[in-house]
Amino acid sequence: MAGLCDESALVVFSGGQDSTTCLAWALARFSRVATLGFDYGQRHAVELTCRQDVLGAMAELSPDWAARLDADQTLHLGLFKEIGGTALTEEIEVQMAESGLPNTFVPGRNLVFLTAAAAYAYRRNIRHIVIGVCETDFSGYPDCRDDTVKAMQVAINLGMETRFVVHTPLMWIDKAATWRLAEELGGQEFVDLVVSRTHTCYLGERGELHPWGHGCGECPACELRARGYEAYAAGKTKS
Repeated sequence: MAGLCDESALVVFSGGQDSTTCLAWALARFSRVATLGFDYGQRHAVELTCRQDVLGAMAELSPDWAARLDADQTLHLGLFKEIGGTALTEEIEVQMAESGLPNTFVPGRNLVFLTAAAAYAYRRNIRHIVIGVCETDFSGYPDCRDDTVKAMQVAINLGMETRFVVHTPLMWIDKAATWRLAEELGGQEFVDLVVSRTHTCYLGERGELHPWGHGCGECPACELRARGYEAYAAGKTKS
């Protein structure tokens, strides 16, 4: 497709720590950055409200970011709720499944997200797609791995006869490094924004504000976020 814009990017944006950091990463590199969220019947649907709050706060934090931010869209993917069977779409206890993966794994979720993002980017003539997946410090989801993303990029480009580029800024860094990247991109004010405004907790808990952010403190997402923040904070103290 001849019309794809090389100066534009689309960020798969949930309003969590990782996608918010990826959004700042994209805003530092592209002149026009659109955002795309997904309502798939997730148990932590509070993230859909938080993502709007985060977008507004980021625009207020930086006039340059505000100027680069483009349209935001939420797509509805109810098929995952209909399929069911996961702790992210049903009120069941978070635990390890027989497969060896946590039952928060939603089979095919990131595959569908990337396909939908590419279709949306195609219509908006956007070349670059940014997603905050990682296989360094994660819950073991196979659709977060580098091989999966690279295979999806090939499939999307063949299937849509395009030359999209899928970026994964967090793929090879741990959560502590993700916090450090946030500081590099937006300073302490942005780190504070990530702590107070973003949402990562699988159970949708928005009660107590911990040093690392809101959350139950016990689900895999909270544990990863808290552990990463502790390592990040310890590194700052030493320096």
